[in-house]
Amino acid sequence: MTTYLLRRIGQSAVVLAGVSVIVFSLVHLVPGDPVRLALGTRFSQETYDALRERSGLDQPLVEQFFGWLGRALTGDLGVSFRSGETVTSVIAERLPATLTLAFASILVALAIAIPLGTISALRPGSIIDRIATVISQFGISVPDFWMGIVLILVFAGTLGWLPSGGFVPLSEDPGAWLQRLVMPALVTGVVSGSVITRFVRSSMLEALGSDHVRTAQAKGLPTRQVFTWHVLRNALLPLVTVTGVQLAYLLSGVVVVEIVFSWPGLGQLALQAVEARDYPVLQGAILLFAVVFLVINLVVDLLYTAIDPRIRR
Repeated sequence: MTTYLLRRIGQSAVVLAGVSVIVFSLVHLVPGDPVRLALGTRFSQETYDALRERSGLDQPLVEQFFGWLGRALTGDLGVSFRSGETVTSVIAERLPATLTLAFASILVALAIAIPLGTISALRPGSIIDRIATVISQFGISVPDFWMGIVLILVFAGTLGWLPSGGFVPLSEDPGAWLQRLVMPALVTGVVSGSVITRFVRSSMLEALGSDHVRTAQAKGLPTRQVFTWHVLRNALLPLVTVTGVQLAYLLSGVVVVEIVFSWPGLGQLALQAVEARDYPVLQGAILLFAVVFLVINLVVDLLYTAIDPRIRR
């Protein structure tokens, strides 16, 4: 297990090094002068040159890259061109909103997907299966921004039950926190839940049709025991994979949903950084997204080995 873990960490480090090169290169390919955008319309040449030198943009790209990489390895992601704050503090300010929305959304998704996918697989071709298929196709096909706007019109505009957007920390006001969380979590949860439902159904059907399940049923084992030990356990592998991918996607910031609901998360931060050509914030945000994907993939792989030890080989 230790060897497997070290090998996976080594692979993740190589991928992260490649991602850092790509991130730095792509960010610097974005057209526009970040110094001019940061200074506005009225500034002197001395001010322009001083900010360009202070931000390191007067150096060759290779030197800029290794300087940025060296500082990033020590946790220093630079200073925002726009606000003058450190990138670490800017990201830390937005992180609670993103974590709140991501974990609430994945709970909604699993609450929808596991029962719906399981019932659908146990009764294939039935009316329940058809309803589940329609619901999951609806969730996958409908744009999340449209669903968000409809919810705002109904629950905020017409009924007045919920606020239309914004974010309140849980520590400040739990009631206001929950009210503002319901609609964005429902939108992203329904979309992710629809994807997971299809995987739960297909993996359950595959497990139900396998030889070892038929053998267990032929031996006369109780249905609940067959389902728990022979069906559910084998169906967990694809469920863990797709849930990990969906969680990584949500933690990386759902830009459209965050804009619709004025949710101050990392997706909205990355978009604002692109608009302002704020290189340090954009690089820091994308690097964090890459780390999130790698860490979640590593956790998924470890869960894989716990469920099926043959994968370690």
